[in-house]
Amino acid sequence: MAAAHVTISGLADRLGLSKASVSYALNGRPGVSEETRARVLALADELGWHPSSSARALSRARSDAIGIVLRRDPSLLGAEPYYMSLLAGVEAELATTGQSLLLRMVGPDGGQDSAAYRRWSAERRVDGVMLFDIAVRDPRPALLDDLGIEFVVHGNRDDVAPGHVLLYDADEDARLLVEHVADLGHRSLLHVSGPDEFEHELERRDAIARHARVHGIRVAAVASDYSMDAGDRLVGERLGEDQEPFAVVTSNDLLALGAQEAVARVARRDVAVASWDDSLLCRLGSRPITALDRFPEEQGRRATRMLLDRLQRSDAPALRARRSVLVPRATSVPAP
Repeated sequence: MAAAHVTISGLADRLGLSKASVSYALNGRPGVSEETRARVLALADELGWHPSSSARALSRARSDAIGIVLRRDPSLLGAEPYYMSLLAGVEAELATTGQSLLLRMVGPDGGQDSAAYRRWSAERRVDGVMLFDIAVRDPRPALLDDLGIEFVVHGNRDDVAPGHVLLYDADEDARLLVEHVADLGHRSLLHVSGPDEFEHELERRDAIARHARVHGIRVAAVASDYSMDAGDRLVGERLGEDQEPFAVVTSNDLLALGAQEAVARVARRDVAVASWDDSLLCRLGSRPITALDRFPEEQGRRATRMLLDRLQRSDAPALRARRSVLVPRATSVPAP
């Protein structure tokens, strides 16, 4: 291969790497191991590869923006206090650096988020992105790696994207909730989760079941769409079928609010309700709802800090989310 014809694609083919990985290595950017970087630089030196002046200019270009694509119905986002608080944390951290946030909402249908990342990459719109709601066999980490976009995942398993995950402890959250239910004397629990396409919902479901077995609590799990209507409907169905006391654990505050509406409608005094997310919605009304405070604004700050650190150096240490705190309220109803 003559030096004049050496390209990043040619180097990638010879080394069996993606073009993005070769570009990272050549431009001194994070995203590849030091061993890979050394291999790329050695072959480039051997073949006499040199970047063009235009390529050097592009490699130095920074957008000073980070991106978030949320697979959420835009009409529902304003009703989800968790994400509003998390985004407030992101913005607060970015304000200290002079960077900006590019936010897209694409709805729950698959594929639109990947198209947004490709467009951002082609237009050099963002320096990095944050991922939420990781799906089973989620293609996004691999896609972002191939596109050469730095990213951080908000999740509870590091093996989704080793080194890129801001970890929170779903097992510890489940333990707090189940032990509270057990302390109230309940031996039956309805777990109303979010969609089972999400990794974190499957992890939560397994963790709830695991801790419930320790306390001899029977668990019925049902998936939903995070809406207040779903919480009302699913808990209402259980109330119509079961006159025995039980506890409800929901995956977010809107589901818990719907669950509490269903309980209040039939004036049941033996049903406890607890939410995996705390918010102002859980604190208002005649019967404030027991909830886990997961400090979403601080989560947003830490995820942003981790991403900015990774943009500076690929071996920046991963961060962890703050441990959740259970806040008992009026819906912590003991079993008779």
